[in-house]
Amino acid sequence: MDKLKKILFDNMVTILFVILCLIGIKFSNQPMVYILNELVERIVRNSFIVLSLIIPVLAGMGLNFGIVIGAMAAQIAIIAVTHFKITGIYGFLMSVVLTIPISILFGYLTGKLLNKTKGQEMIASMILGFFANGLYQLLFLFLVGTLIPMNNPVLVLSGGVGIKNTIDLSEGIKYALDGILKVPLFNFTLYVSILFMTYYIFKFIKERKSDNKDSINYKHLYKMTPYLILVLISLVAIYGKGLLSNSSIRSLKIIPMLNMINVPVVTVLVILILCIFNMFILNTKLGQDFKAVGQDMHIAKVSGINVDKIRVIAITISTLLAGIGQLIFLQNIGTLNTYGSHEQVGMFAIAALLIGGASVSKATIGQAIVGTILFHTLFIVSPQAGKNLLGSAQIGEYFRVFVAYGVIGLSLGLHAFKKQIQSKSDLK
Repeated sequence: MDKLKKILFDNMVTILFVILCLIGIKFSNQPMVYILNELVERIVRNSFIVLSLIIPVLAGMGLNFGIVIGAMAAQIAIIAVTHFKITGIYGFLMSVVLTIPISILFGYLTGKLLNKTKGQEMIASMILGFFANGLYQLLFLFLVGTLIPMNNPVLVLSGGVGIKNTIDLSEGIKYALDGILKVPLFNFTLYVSILFMTYYIFKFIKERKSDNKDSINYKHLYKMTPYLILVLISLVAIYGKGLLSNSSIRSLKIIPMLNMINVPVVTVLVILILCIFNMFILNTKLGQDFKAVGQDMHIAKVSGINVDKIRVIAITISTLLAGIGQLIFLQNIGTLNTYGSHEQVGMFAIAALLIGGASVSKATIGQAIVGTILFHTLFIVSPQAGKNLLGSAQIGEYFRVFVAYGVIGLSLGLHAFKKQIQSKSDLK
Protein backbone atom coordinates (compact mmCIF):
# COMPACT_ATOMS: atom_id res chain seq x y z
CA MET A 1 0.00 0.00 0.00
CA ASP A 2 2.83 2.38 0.89
CA LYS A 3 4.55 1.51 -2.38
CA LEU A 4 1.36 2.35 -4.33
CA LYS A 5 1.06 5.69 -2.51
CA LYS A 6 4.67 6.49 -3.37
CA ILE A 7 4.12 5.66 -7.06
CA LEU A 8 0.97 7.83 -7.17
CA PHE A 9 2.72 10.69 -5.37
CA ASP A 10 5.81 10.57 -7.59
CA ASN A 11 3.71 10.47 -10.78
CA MET A 12 0.78 12.66 -9.75
CA VAL A 13 1.55 15.34 -12.37
CA THR A 14 1.67 12.77 -15.19
CA ILE A 15 -1.53 11.05 -13.99
CA LEU A 16 -3.31 14.42 -13.76
CA PHE A 17 -2.37 15.27 -17.34
CA VAL A 18 -3.40 11.86 -18.67
CA ILE A 19 -6.85 12.54 -17.17
CA LEU A 20 -6.91 16.10 -18.58
CA CYS A 21 -5.94 14.82 -22.05
CA LEU A 22 -8.70 12.18 -22.01
CA ILE A 23 -11.26 14.79 -20.94
CA GLY A 24 -10.00 17.18 -23.63
CA ILE A 25 -10.22 14.52 -26.35
CA LYS A 26 -13.74 13.63 -25.22
CA PHE A 27 -15.10 17.19 -25.22
CA SER A 28 -13.21 18.49 -28.26
CA ASN A 29 -15.14 16.08 -30.53
CA GLN A 30 -12.24 16.18 -32.98
CA PRO A 31 -11.59 13.16 -35.26
CA MET A 32 -8.92 10.85 -33.84
CA VAL A 33 -7.14 10.88 -37.21
CA TYR A 34 -6.75 14.66 -36.98
CA ILE A 35 -5.51 14.52 -33.37
CA LEU A 36 -2.93 11.81 -34.14
CA ASN A 37 -1.75 13.55 -37.31
CA GLU A 38 -1.18 16.80 -35.38
CA LEU A 39 0.40 14.88 -32.50
CA VAL A 40 2.92 13.07 -34.73
CA GLU A 41 3.95 16.39 -36.27
CA ARG A 42 4.31 18.09 -32.87
CA ILE A 43 6.27 15.19 -31.35
CA VAL A 44 8.73 15.24 -34.24
CA ARG A 45 8.93 19.04 -34.07
CA ASN A 46 9.49 19.43 -30.31
CA SER A 47 11.11 16.25 -28.92
CA PHE A 48 14.69 17.26 -29.71
CA ILE A 49 14.45 20.48 -27.67
CA VAL A 50 12.87 18.68 -24.69
CA LEU A 51 15.61 16.03 -24.75
CA SER A 52 18.25 18.79 -24.63
CA LEU A 53 17.20 19.49 -21.02
CA ILE A 54 18.17 16.11 -19.56
CA ILE A 55 21.95 16.45 -19.07
CA PRO A 56 21.88 19.67 -16.93
CA VAL A 57 19.20 18.08 -14.71
CA LEU A 58 21.40 15.04 -14.09
CA ALA A 59 24.38 17.34 -13.45
CA GLY A 60 22.47 19.00 -10.61
CA MET A 61 21.84 22.29 -12.41
CA GLY A 62 18.07 21.96 -12.50
CA LEU A 63 15.90 22.99 -15.41
CA ASN A 64 17.88 24.95 -17.98
CA PHE A 65 15.70 27.94 -18.79
CA GLY A 66 18.74 29.21 -20.70
CA ILE A 67 18.02 26.97 -23.70
CA VAL A 68 16.39 30.06 -25.24
CA ILE A 69 19.97 31.26 -25.79
CA GLY A 70 20.63 28.17 -27.92
CA ALA A 71 17.41 28.93 -29.82
CA MET A 72 18.70 32.47 -30.51
CA ALA A 73 21.94 31.00 -31.87
CA ALA A 74 19.90 28.87 -34.29
CA GLN A 75 17.87 31.87 -35.43
CA ILE A 76 21.03 33.91 -36.06
CA ALA A 77 22.23 31.03 -38.28
CA ILE A 78 18.90 30.85 -40.14
CA ILE A 79 18.92 34.58 -40.86
CA ALA A 80 22.48 34.30 -42.21
CA VAL A 81 21.59 31.31 -44.41
CA THR A 82 18.45 33.05 -45.69
CA HIS A 83 20.49 36.17 -46.52
CA PHE A 84 22.98 34.15 -48.57
CA LYS A 85 20.10 32.26 -50.27
CA ILE A 86 21.24 28.76 -49.34
CA THR A 87 18.12 26.59 -49.59
CA GLY A 88 16.93 23.04 -48.99
CA ILE A 89 18.95 20.46 -47.13
CA TYR A 90 22.17 22.37 -47.87
CA GLY A 91 20.69 25.43 -46.19
CA PHE A 92 19.70 23.33 -43.19
CA LEU A 93 23.15 21.75 -42.91
CA MET A 94 24.80 25.16 -43.22
CA SER A 95 22.49 26.40 -40.44
CA VAL A 96 23.70 23.51 -38.26
CA VAL A 97 27.34 24.33 -39.08
CA LEU A 98 26.81 27.98 -38.10
CA THR A 99 24.74 27.14 -35.02
CA ILE A 100 27.38 24.83 -33.50
CA PRO A 101 30.15 27.40 -32.78
CA ILE A 102 27.69 30.16 -31.80
CA SER A 103 25.78 27.94 -29.37
CA ILE A 104 29.00 26.45 -27.93
CA LEU A 105 30.25 29.99 -27.21
CA PHE A 106 26.91 31.00 -25.66
CA GLY A 107 26.77 27.78 -23.65
CA TYR A 108 30.32 28.22 -22.35
CA LEU A 109 29.59 31.79 -21.20
CA THR A 110 26.30 30.65 -19.64
CA GLY A 111 28.03 27.84 -17.77
CA LYS A 112 30.69 30.23 -16.47
CA LEU A 113 27.97 32.55 -15.16
CA LEU A 114 25.95 29.73 -13.57
CA ASN A 115 29.08 28.60 -11.71
CA LYS A 116 28.93 31.96 -9.94
CA THR A 117 25.30 31.37 -8.91
CA LYS A 118 25.42 27.82 -7.53
CA GLY A 119 22.11 26.81 -5.99
CA GLN A 120 20.22 29.44 -7.99
CA GLU A 121 20.86 28.13 -11.51
CA MET A 122 17.24 28.06 -12.66
CA ILE A 123 16.38 31.67 -11.81
CA ALA A 124 19.83 32.79 -13.02
CA SER A 125 19.37 31.06 -16.39
CA MET A 126 15.87 32.52 -16.73
CA ILE A 127 17.10 36.08 -16.10
CA LEU A 128 20.08 35.46 -18.38
CA GLY A 129 17.61 34.46 -21.11
CA PHE A 130 15.82 37.82 -20.74
CA PHE A 131 19.16 39.66 -20.85
CA ALA A 132 20.25 37.73 -23.96
CA ASN A 133 16.91 38.52 -25.59
CA GLY A 134 17.65 42.22 -25.12
CA LEU A 135 21.03 41.87 -26.84
CA TYR A 136 19.42 39.78 -29.59
CA GLN A 137 16.85 42.50 -30.27
CA LEU A 138 19.56 45.17 -30.22
CA LEU A 139 21.44 43.18 -32.85
CA PHE A 140 18.55 42.70 -35.26
CA LEU A 141 16.58 45.89 -34.63
CA PHE A 142 19.42 48.41 -34.62
CA LEU A 143 22.84 47.01 -35.57
CA VAL A 144 21.68 45.30 -38.78
CA GLY A 145 21.60 48.04 -41.41
CA THR A 146 23.86 50.36 -39.42
CA LEU A 147 27.05 48.71 -38.14
CA ILE A 148 26.26 45.47 -39.97
CA PRO A 149 25.56 46.22 -43.65
CA MET A 150 22.74 44.16 -45.14
CA ASN A 151 21.01 45.09 -48.37
CA ASN A 152 18.31 42.44 -48.62
CA PRO A 153 14.68 43.56 -49.12
CA VAL A 154 13.46 40.08 -48.15
CA LEU A 155 14.95 40.40 -44.65
CA VAL A 156 15.49 44.09 -43.92
CA LEU A 157 12.72 46.56 -43.05
CA SER A 158 11.78 49.18 -45.64
CA GLY A 159 13.74 51.84 -43.71
CA GLY A 160 16.96 49.91 -44.28
CA VAL A 161 17.58 49.26 -40.56
CA GLY A 162 16.45 46.15 -38.67
CA ILE A 163 15.21 42.68 -39.63
CA LYS A 164 11.54 42.10 -40.45
CA ASN A 165 9.34 40.62 -37.75
CA THR A 166 8.41 37.56 -39.86
CA ILE A 167 10.61 35.67 -42.31
CA ASP A 168 9.08 33.13 -44.69
CA LEU A 169 11.23 29.99 -44.92
CA SER A 170 9.15 28.29 -47.64
CA GLU A 171 11.78 29.24 -50.24
CA GLY A 172 14.57 28.33 -47.83
CA ILE A 173 14.83 25.49 -45.31
CA LYS A 174 11.13 24.64 -44.82
CA TYR A 175 10.76 20.84 -44.61
CA ALA A 176 14.45 20.52 -45.52
CA LEU A 177 14.78 17.64 -43.04
CA ASP A 178 11.17 16.46 -42.78
CA GLY A 179 10.74 16.25 -46.55
CA ILE A 180 13.66 13.91 -47.27
CA LEU A 181 11.67 10.75 -46.59
CA LYS A 182 8.12 10.26 -45.33
CA VAL A 183 6.36 6.93 -44.88
CA PRO A 184 2.79 6.07 -43.78
CA LEU A 185 2.36 5.62 -40.02
CA PHE A 186 1.83 1.84 -39.94
CA ASN A 187 4.63 1.22 -42.43
CA PHE A 188 6.87 3.13 -40.02
CA THR A 189 5.66 1.20 -36.94
CA LEU A 190 6.15 -2.06 -38.85
CA TYR A 191 9.78 -1.31 -39.69
CA VAL A 192 10.58 -0.02 -36.19
CA SER A 193 8.91 -3.00 -34.50
CA ILE A 194 10.78 -5.50 -36.67
CA LEU A 195 14.03 -3.68 -35.82
CA PHE A 196 13.37 -3.92 -32.07
CA MET A 197 12.27 -7.56 -32.34
CA THR A 198 15.48 -8.40 -34.17
CA TYR A 199 17.48 -6.68 -31.43
CA TYR A 200 15.77 -8.64 -28.61
CA ILE A 201 16.07 -11.95 -30.49
CA PHE A 202 19.79 -11.27 -30.97
CA LYS A 203 20.17 -10.51 -27.23
CA PHE A 204 18.29 -13.71 -26.33
CA ILE A 205 20.44 -15.89 -28.61
CA LYS A 206 23.62 -14.27 -27.32
CA GLU A 207 22.68 -14.88 -23.66
CA ARG A 208 21.53 -18.44 -24.42
CA LYS A 209 24.94 -19.27 -25.86
CA SER A 210 26.81 -17.78 -22.92
CA ASP A 211 24.55 -18.71 -19.95
CA ASN A 212 23.75 -22.04 -18.39
CA LYS A 213 21.13 -23.67 -20.66
CA ASP A 214 19.31 -25.05 -17.61
CA SER A 215 18.44 -21.53 -16.46
CA ILE A 216 17.63 -19.60 -19.64
CA ASN A 217 16.48 -16.01 -19.09
CA TYR A 218 13.44 -15.24 -21.24
CA LYS A 219 13.23 -11.52 -20.32
CA HIS A 220 14.22 -10.42 -23.84
CA LEU A 221 11.42 -12.47 -25.37
CA TYR A 222 8.93 -10.90 -22.95
CA LYS A 223 10.18 -7.44 -23.95
CA MET A 224 9.65 -8.38 -27.59
CA THR A 225 5.93 -9.13 -27.09
CA PRO A 226 4.59 -5.54 -27.48
CA TYR A 227 6.53 -5.14 -30.73
CA LEU A 228 5.13 -8.43 -32.03
CA ILE A 229 1.61 -7.14 -31.34
CA LEU A 230 2.48 -3.87 -33.09
CA VAL A 231 3.75 -5.81 -36.12
CA LEU A 232 0.45 -7.70 -36.36
CA ILE A 233 -1.59 -4.48 -36.05
CA SER A 234 0.58 -2.79 -38.69
CA LEU A 235 0.22 -5.71 -41.11
CA VAL A 236 -3.55 -5.71 -40.68
CA ALA A 237 -3.68 -1.92 -41.18
CA ILE A 238 -1.56 -2.07 -44.36
CA TYR A 239 -2.92 -5.20 -46.04
CA GLY A 240 -6.42 -5.47 -44.55
CA LYS A 241 -7.85 -2.10 -45.62
CA GLY A 242 -10.87 -3.55 -47.37
CA LEU A 243 -11.70 -5.89 -44.48
CA LEU A 244 -11.43 -3.10 -41.89
CA SER A 245 -13.35 -0.56 -44.00
CA ASN A 246 -16.30 -2.96 -44.31
CA SER A 247 -16.25 -3.86 -40.62
CA SER A 248 -19.34 -3.10 -38.55
CA ILE A 249 -17.11 -1.97 -35.67
CA ARG A 250 -16.64 1.79 -36.00
CA SER A 251 -13.26 1.95 -34.25
CA LEU A 252 -11.74 -0.56 -36.72
CA LYS A 253 -12.69 1.64 -39.69
CA ILE A 254 -10.37 4.37 -38.36
CA ILE A 255 -7.26 2.15 -38.65
CA PRO A 256 -6.82 2.41 -42.48
CA MET A 257 -7.34 6.17 -42.20
CA LEU A 258 -4.52 6.38 -39.66
CA ASN A 259 -2.14 5.09 -42.32
CA MET A 260 -2.71 8.35 -44.18
CA ILE A 261 -0.56 10.01 -41.50
CA ASN A 262 3.00 10.40 -42.79
CA VAL A 263 6.03 10.15 -40.49
CA PRO A 264 9.22 12.09 -41.40
CA VAL A 265 11.70 9.25 -41.06
CA VAL A 266 14.96 11.26 -41.17
CA THR A 267 13.80 13.65 -38.43
CA VAL A 268 12.78 10.70 -36.25
CA LEU A 269 16.22 9.14 -36.84
CA VAL A 270 17.88 12.40 -35.73
CA ILE A 271 15.82 12.32 -32.52
CA LEU A 272 16.74 8.65 -32.04
CA ILE A 273 20.43 9.52 -32.48
CA LEU A 274 20.08 12.12 -29.71
CA CYS A 275 18.48 9.49 -27.43
CA ILE A 276 21.38 7.12 -28.15
CA PHE A 277 23.85 9.96 -27.54
CA ASN A 278 22.27 10.71 -24.14
CA MET A 279 22.40 7.03 -23.15
CA PHE A 280 25.97 6.68 -24.42
CA ILE A 281 27.37 9.78 -22.73
CA LEU A 282 25.80 8.85 -19.37
CA ASN A 283 27.69 5.54 -19.47
CA THR A 284 31.05 7.24 -20.08
CA LYS A 285 33.43 8.74 -17.51
CA LEU A 286 31.97 12.17 -18.32
CA GLY A 287 28.45 10.89 -17.72
CA GLN A 288 29.45 9.41 -14.36
CA ASP A 289 30.94 12.80 -13.48
CA PHE A 290 27.64 14.47 -14.39
CA LYS A 291 25.79 12.15 -12.02
CA ALA A 292 28.37 12.53 -9.24
CA VAL A 293 28.21 16.34 -9.42
CA GLY A 294 24.41 16.17 -9.51
CA GLN A 295 24.24 14.02 -6.38
CA ASP A 296 26.70 16.00 -4.25
CA MET A 297 29.10 18.68 -5.48
CA HIS A 298 31.21 18.57 -2.33
CA ILE A 299 31.80 14.80 -2.47
CA ALA A 300 32.48 15.04 -6.21
CA LYS A 301 35.10 17.74 -5.58
CA VAL A 302 36.75 15.67 -2.85
CA SER A 303 36.81 12.73 -5.28
CA GLY A 304 38.96 14.77 -7.66
CA ILE A 305 36.29 15.88 -10.12
CA ASN A 306 36.61 19.40 -11.53
CA VAL A 307 33.05 20.40 -10.60
CA ASP A 308 33.04 23.80 -12.35
CA LYS A 309 34.33 22.31 -15.59
CA ILE A 310 31.75 19.51 -15.58
CA ARG A 311 28.92 22.01 -15.00
CA VAL A 312 30.13 24.19 -17.89
CA ILE A 313 30.26 21.13 -20.19
CA ALA A 314 26.70 20.14 -19.19
CA ILE A 315 25.27 23.57 -19.98
CA THR A 316 27.29 23.86 -23.21
CA ILE A 317 25.96 20.50 -24.47
CA SER A 318 22.40 21.51 -23.53
CA THR A 319 22.70 24.88 -25.30
CA LEU A 320 24.15 23.25 -28.43
CA LEU A 321 21.38 20.63 -28.55
CA ALA A 322 18.74 23.32 -28.00
CA GLY A 323 20.13 25.24 -30.99
CA ILE A 324 19.87 22.19 -33.26
CA GLY A 325 16.41 21.47 -31.81
CA GLN A 326 15.28 24.98 -32.72
CA LEU A 327 16.46 24.42 -36.31
CA ILE A 328 14.35 21.24 -36.48
CA PHE A 329 11.40 23.15 -35.02
CA LEU A 330 11.63 26.08 -37.45
CA GLN A 331 12.17 23.98 -40.60
CA ASN A 332 8.93 22.19 -39.70
CA ILE A 333 7.01 25.42 -38.97
CA GLY A 334 8.32 27.14 -42.12
CA THR A 335 8.15 30.63 -40.63
CA LEU A 336 10.64 32.47 -38.42
CA ASN A 337 9.16 35.02 -36.03
CA THR A 338 12.41 36.93 -35.63
CA TYR A 339 11.64 38.42 -32.23
CA GLY A 340 9.27 35.81 -30.81
CA SER A 341 10.08 32.26 -31.97
CA HIS A 342 12.60 31.70 -29.17
CA GLU A 343 10.69 33.29 -26.28
CA GLN A 344 8.50 30.34 -25.22
CA VAL A 345 10.95 27.58 -26.15
CA GLY A 346 12.30 27.13 -22.63
CA MET A 347 8.95 27.38 -20.88
CA PHE A 348 7.14 24.87 -23.10
CA ALA A 349 10.04 22.38 -23.22
CA ILE A 350 10.45 22.45 -19.44
CA ALA A 351 6.69 22.06 -18.93
CA ALA A 352 6.67 19.04 -21.26
CA LEU A 353 9.57 17.42 -19.39
CA LEU A 354 7.89 17.94 -16.00
CA ILE A 355 4.54 16.61 -17.24
CA GLY A 356 6.35 13.39 -18.18
CA GLY A 357 7.25 12.85 -14.52
CA ALA A 358 10.69 14.45 -14.37
CA SER A 359 11.82 16.69 -11.53
CA VAL A 360 14.50 19.35 -11.12
CA SER A 361 16.94 16.62 -10.05
CA LYS A 362 15.95 13.59 -12.14
CA ALA A 363 14.95 13.19 -15.79
CA THR A 364 14.94 10.36 -18.32
CA ILE A 365 14.45 10.00 -22.07
CA GLY A 366 11.14 8.20 -21.49
CA GLN A 367 9.83 11.04 -19.33
CA ALA A 368 10.81 13.56 -22.01
CA ILE A 369 8.92 11.67 -24.75
CA VAL A 370 5.85 10.94 -22.59
CA GLY A 371 5.73 14.57 -21.45
CA THR A 372 5.94 15.83 -25.03
CA ILE A 373 3.04 13.56 -26.05
CA LEU A 374 0.81 14.63 -23.14
CA PHE A 375 1.65 18.33 -23.32
CA HIS A 376 0.98 18.61 -27.04
CA THR A 377 -2.12 16.43 -26.92
CA LEU A 378 -3.53 19.02 -24.52
CA PHE A 379 -2.37 21.79 -26.87
CA ILE A 380 -4.26 20.20 -29.78
CA VAL A 381 -7.57 19.54 -28.05
CA SER A 382 -7.89 22.37 -25.51
CA PRO A 383 -9.07 25.20 -27.87
CA GLN A 384 -11.93 23.15 -29.32
CA ALA A 385 -12.77 21.62 -25.93
CA GLY A 386 -12.88 25.14 -24.46
CA LYS A 387 -15.19 26.26 -27.25
CA ASN A 388 -17.54 23.28 -26.83
CA LEU A 389 -17.65 23.54 -23.04
CA LEU A 390 -17.56 27.31 -22.49
CA GLY A 391 -18.45 28.77 -25.88
CA SER A 392 -15.01 30.33 -26.50
CA ALA A 393 -11.93 28.81 -28.14
CA GLN A 394 -9.88 31.60 -26.54
CA ILE A 395 -10.50 30.01 -23.13
CA GLY A 396 -8.68 26.93 -24.39
CA GLU A 397 -5.76 29.09 -25.55
CA TYR A 398 -5.52 30.72 -22.12
CA PHE A 399 -5.70 27.30 -20.52
CA ARG A 400 -2.67 26.12 -22.54
CA VAL A 401 -0.52 28.99 -21.26
CA PHE A 402 -1.86 28.49 -17.73
CA VAL A 403 -0.89 24.81 -17.95
CA ALA A 404 2.68 25.62 -19.00
CA TYR A 405 3.32 27.97 -16.09
CA GLY A 406 1.17 26.01 -13.63
CA VAL A 407 2.93 22.68 -14.11
CA ILE A 408 6.34 24.31 -13.59
CA GLY A 409 5.15 25.99 -10.38
CA LEU A 410 3.52 22.76 -9.17
CA SER A 411 6.61 20.67 -9.89
CA LEU A 412 8.94 23.11 -8.14
CA GLY A 413 6.60 23.16 -5.15
CA LEU A 414 6.48 19.35 -5.05
CA HIS A 415 10.27 19.19 -5.26
CA ALA A 416 10.60 21.52 -2.25
CA PHE A 417 7.93 19.50 -0.38
CA LYS A 418 9.77 16.22 -1.06
CA LYS A 419 13.05 17.71 0.16
CA GLN A 420 11.36 18.78 3.41
CA ILE A 421 9.94 15.27 3.94
CA GLN A 422 13.34 13.74 3.19
CA SER A 423 15.06 16.10 5.66
CA LYS A 424 12.56 15.17 8.40
CA SER A 425 13.00 11.44 7.74
CA ASP A 426 16.80 11.83 7.86
CA LEU A 427 16.55 13.59 11.26
CA LYS A 428 14.54 10.67 12.63
